[in-house]
Amino acid sequence: MAHKSLEEINEKIKKGIAVVVTAEEVIGIVDEMGPKKAAEEVDVVTTGTFGAMCSTGMFINFGHSTPPIRMTRVWLNDVPAFAGLAAVDSYIGATELSKTRGMEYGGAHVIEDLIAGKDINLYAESYGTDCYPRKEISTTINKSNINQAYMFNPRNAYQNYPAACNMSDRIIYTYMGTLLPNGGNVTYCTAGCLSPLINDPEYRTIGIGTRVFLGGAQGYVAWEGTQHNPDQERGENGVPISLAGTLALIGDIKQMSTRFIKAAVYQNYGISMFMGVGIPIPILDEDMIRKTAVKDSEIFTDIVDKSGHEGVIRRVSYAELRSGSVELKGRRVQTSPLSSLKVAREIAALLKEEVKKGEFTLTQPVAGLPRHNTVNKLEIRGNSNE
Repeated sequence: MAHKSLEEINEKIKKGIAVVVTAEEVIGIVDEMGPKKAAEEVDVVTTGTFGAMCSTGMFINFGHSTPPIRMTRVWLNDVPAFAGLAAVDSYIGATELSKTRGMEYGGAHVIEDLIAGKDINLYAESYGTDCYPRKEISTTINKSNINQAYMFNPRNAYQNYPAACNMSDRIIYTYMGTLLPNGGNVTYCTAGCLSPLINDPEYRTIGIGTRVFLGGAQGYVAWEGTQHNPDQERGENGVPISLAGTLALIGDIKQMSTRFIKAAVYQNYGISMFMGVGIPIPILDEDMIRKTAVKDSEIFTDIVDKSGHEGVIRRVSYAELRSGSVELKGRRVQTSPLSSLKVAREIAALLKEEVKKGEFTLTQPVAGLPRHNTVNKLEIRGNSNE
């Protein structure tokens, strides 16, 4: 069995001789060569995903005014931002809604507008202190006149995710899109064989400190993502049937592109943000290339009734979902992706070129992601209507 170290692979990248392929391309290579020879030949497999990731947001430092202010309430384009930090630090979440425009505009739009170079209206209030006497400020900011602006996303790149349907007798509006009554449609939101954590299902190469493609820039895995729960049912190939791992990601907003970050509005639900994430997987041995050569027909998820009536309806492969329809309760119904396969492919291809050119080297994680975890349910005490 071929064994390569990350250092050896990085040396080949620096010399411009590394063999880099996407997670779709590696499937044909393994089919043709077999995993043993393919592991000797291929050095890096690139992945990509582009889908709605609600647990996304931005830290921002505005810089000080004269006289200075200790901001206690902050709005950006009339979207509230959290100010319980230092004097001029703030955090805005992607799903926060505008006070005047409601579901038409939110935190995700502020982030996208800032990345696009647009001016953002900043309004902040304070109670005033001896060292921060100003009590109010209204001004305009953009990515050129602020100090730091970096994305910190508590939960991105779910390893797998359930598909959705609606078995009630009315239309429901959800974060999985509009779901028609009586199982009239199915939506799904995972990039299948291109998805980063599906290509490293046991987190052998992805961990804290891993360099990633994030929104068009180079970012890093900062921690396990919230709701990271690898203790899920898995197939024989090690890929979880649903949910499992997540990543907390960090990166510089000023280096990002709106090509790979888009605000989204879900009808009668709210705001989300489409994030582009890609991770290069080093091929250390035969086991790694077997994992990266997983096909959509070998990746499964459950179709879940989002109305809460029936729970799990059935299990399907991503090949079935991508075919455009699946059988549900004895009839064919349409399937629709909520993530973009086109942009996921673009990310994997762009990352492939950056690695080949030596512009993107691989990093050794400073710590691994947890292989076991517990995700708790919120306990409701007393009368929930109080």
